[in-house]
Amino acid sequence: MKYIIINGPNLNLLGQREPGIYGNTNMESVVEELRQRFAPQGVEIACYQSNHEGDLIDCLHRAWREGYDGAVLNAGAYTHTSIALHDAIRAIAPLPVVEVHISNVHQREDFRHTSLISAACCGVICGFGTLSYRLAIEALAGRTTTL
Repeated sequence: MKYIIINGPNLNLLGQREPGIYGNTNMESVVEELRQRFAPQGVEIACYQSNHEGDLIDCLHRAWREGYDGAVLNAGAYTHTSIALHDAIRAIAPLPVVEVHISNVHQREDFRHTSLISAACCGVICGFGTLSYRLAIEALAGRTTTL
């Protein structure tokens, strides 16, 4: 199995940005822990981050073309604004995409309560800190082995 974690704007600052909300762990540590955890099961994990909406769309398209088994997408603030990401996720179906958020967006500002990408994703995980990424990989692995 081959999965990709795609992170949107400001997630390159994970571990430094608003640690009270997002914690102190950087993304490199999160991905390394996931690789170690899932490697014995034959799972490969790639990671990509961009602050630019079009780059995230291009990455989703590449993941589909390159035969990934699933994607974990933390679109950051684009979650609440990007019809283009919604359409990109729909365009690459049947590649499963799990929407992930580190914080519980439903406990935050009202504008974060609406996701424009959820309807295009196979599932949504939020509020479990960086554990949300592991839960998404586990969900994808379970989904792809039972299809």
